[in-house]
Amino acid sequence: MKAVFKLLLLVLVLVMVAMVSALTAMHFAIHGHEVVVPKLVGMTTGEAERTALANGLQFEVERQYYSPSIPEGKVMSQVPEAGEKVRRGWQVRVAQSLGPQRVAIPDVTGQTSRAAQLNITRRGLEVGTVATVPLAGSSSDTVVAQSPPSNAREVAAPRISLLVAQPVDANAYIMPNFVGQPLGATKQVLQSSGMKLGSVKVADSSASSGGGTPAPTSDIPPSPSSLILSQEPAAGQRIVSGSAVNFKVSR
Repeated sequence: MKAVFKLLLLVLVLVMVAMVSALTAMHFAIHGHEVVVPKLVGMTTGEAERTALANGLQFEVERQYYSPSIPEGKVMSQVPEAGEKVRRGWQVRVAQSLGPQRVAIPDVTGQTSRAAQLNITRRGLEVGTVATVPLAGSSSDTVVAQSPPSNAREVAAPRISLLVAQPVDANAYIMPNFVGQPLGATKQVLQSSGMKLGSVKVADSSASSGGGTPAPTSDIPPSPSSLILSQEPAAGQRIVSGSAVNFKVSR
């Protein structure tokens, strides 16, 4: 009996040792390759890159900003911040100071989108967001606004965003609301506007539609005096010439 007890005790000890070894190995697997992010703020980007690489980290200058107080070429901020623990090989992204603003912001309004972007990059600036807007009375692909405006001072970043005009689609419409109107008059409006009458379904008012469910439809042909109960596309949607409009009408 004592021999059995000793054997069980030995097995238990061996199991505990194996568990402790496994936990220790797991701890080193998780934390053994962690490094502490060094402080890079205030260094030149060259110094910061060498420091990051020496600590087993990758390095990237992600943004550049003007600053009247931080000398040109110095690191303004970093992500992750100094003191955080990360995996070896993690990338540290920094923002670099360009020093005080020296480059004048050019006026590119009235230029084509391509000419404006060339004008911006030739001055050592960056092209920011390029948005488009349908605008009547403006030439297509022409810059109608920019941010920051020309000759702006105390600009945060060397980027200029552009708003470029697009031609207005003369065949585009905003869908009107025909609900409550007679079908005959609505059909004439559609035809005069270049749209087509699609399917027309007659709601069967004799059948129950309790519980908030849509009224069923019947195969009875609609009359010009039938009132429109619903429409597709819905009012306010953008449609183009030639689109078909579907209706559900009363008897």
